[in-house]
Amino acid sequence: MSKVLILAGDFSETLEVFYPYERLREEGYEPVIASLEKKRLQFVVHDFEPGYFTFTEKPGHGWDADIAVADVNPDDYVALVIPGGRAPEYLRNNTDVQRIVQHFFGADAPVASTCHGPLILAKSGVLSGRTSSGFPEVAPDIESGGATYEGGQAVVDGNLVTSRAWNDNGPWFGAFIKLLRERAPLA
Repeated sequence: MSKVLILAGDFSETLEVFYPYERLREEGYEPVIASLEKKRLQFVVHDFEPGYFTFTEKPGHGWDADIAVADVNPDDYVALVIPGGRAPEYLRNNTDVQRIVQHFFGADAPVASTCHGPLILAKSGVLSGRTSSGFPEVAPDIESGGATYEGGQAVVDGNLVTSRAWNDNGPWFGAFIKLLRERAPLA
C-alpha cells in the first residue's frame, strides 16, 4: 500500500488531520502520522464565533503518532500532508521536519498544506517563487518565505495544494487527491 505522511503534533486542528486521514484511507492510501515523538497527541477544535477577532480553541480528539520525525525516511512515502492548528508554530523549527519537507519538494512529490501549515513550508525554504494559500493571518509569513499569498480554497501550484482552513477541506483535499492520483497512482 502506498503511504502518505501527515506531519502533526499537539494542538494540530482535529478536522485538518482527520479529514485527510480518512480520505486517504478511502482512496486506498495508508496515512502515517509523524510527530516530534511517537506518543499520544492532543488535537484541538478551532471555531469561528461572533464577537471575537480570531478563532476559539477547544480540546479535540487524542490520537497516537505512528512515528517520530527523526525516524522518517521520506523515500517510504508518496506524498506529504501538513495540517494546521498551532502545531506548525513549533514543528517548523525542527530540522527533521525541514529535512522531510525539503525532500518532498526536491522530489516534486505531492504536498498538501492548510491553515498554519505553510509556516512549516516557509521555514523549510520551499516557498520561493510559489503561490500559496493559508490562514489569512499567516500571509506575511508566506510572503516572507518568498511566495505570493492567495486566499483560496484550493490553490494548486505544481506539486503543492494549499487552503485557508478546515472549512476548505472539501475543495482543498479534492484537488490534492486529483494530484495524488496523477503523480502517485495506486498499483
